[in-house]
Amino acid sequence: MTTPRHPAHHETAPGPDSLVLGTMHFGTTVPEADAHALLDRFVERGGRWIDTADCYAFWQGESGRGGHSELVLGRWLAARPGMRERVLLATKTGAEPAVPGVAEGSRTGLSARAIGAAAQASLRRLGVGTVDLFWAHMEDRATDLTETVDALAELTDSGRALRVGASNHPAWRVERARGLAVSRGSRPLDAIQLSHSYLRPRPGALTTEHSFGDLSGEQLDHAAVNGMDIWAYTPLLRGAYDVPERALPPAYHHPGTTDRLAALAAVSGELGLTAGQVVLAWLAGGAVPVLPILGASRLWQLDAALDAVTTPLPLELRRRLDEAGTVRGE
Repeated sequence: MTTPRHPAHHETAPGPDSLVLGTMHFGTTVPEADAHALLDRFVERGGRWIDTADCYAFWQGESGRGGHSELVLGRWLAARPGMRERVLLATKTGAEPAVPGVAEGSRTGLSARAIGAAAQASLRRLGVGTVDLFWAHMEDRATDLTETVDALAELTDSGRALRVGASNHPAWRVERARGLAVSRGSRPLDAIQLSHSYLRPRPGALTTEHSFGDLSGEQLDHAAVNGMDIWAYTPLLRGAYDVPERALPPAYHHPGTTDRLAALAAVSGELGLTAGQVVLAWLAGGAVPVLPILGASRLWQLDAALDAVTTPLPLELRRRLDEAGTVRGE
């Protein structure tokens, strides 16, 4: 077992490059001009990671196919010479419906053929020769894991992807894939992406459509010990922390939530930040850093998030947040 590379708790803010700009709705509910403005502001303020997927956003377009977000990003990069060197691009594959628009059916999956075709199409839409991180978007147990690992290895070996990661996978599948990659002399998965926030879902309750889509303590520990990056989607619970009319999902209806919301409100008041900003600071600046993915649609949302991850969270306030709603045995 290797020693985790993550630092101990600290009071320094991690910086703007610890926030990931999520682009799920770019080109659909977020018009292209607005998307380009968000991207420009993100880079101006020091942001680097941009996250998309080949399936974004199939449920919004008339064709039932994704690719809108990648196309918007591609046109943004093409219009700004030199911008590619200033940003880090991540995209995903495996979650596009096999039948256009039918999310309840089978997905394109993670076969060698599917990964190869998806990577080629994503690079074409983005207008680049390589991505910095290529994600396996969701599990595909109909495909032998060895085939998936070899297909991902082909991407890194050929330079079409610099790194590979897994989204919505259990820790044991990630570890098995890593072992297979190492045994073949290829680059192993070194990043995971799951749903995660300050509030914790009730045991046994799911907040996503994926059986292993919520970051568990085991997944967090596995990633930390192996020096893997951890990305969190829906970190702000779709606005529920700060927008009164946005109800918390039922998975968070339990006594622990009451205690953690009280702690969050107290810390927010002391720092002069919104609850959502404190959540982002808490995620990005932890002993095991978690990079929150922000799906901003307005410039003020992006600015508020960047302000949050560049604001130090004092150790005592972090301790109060960490311990709220936690019951320890004698």
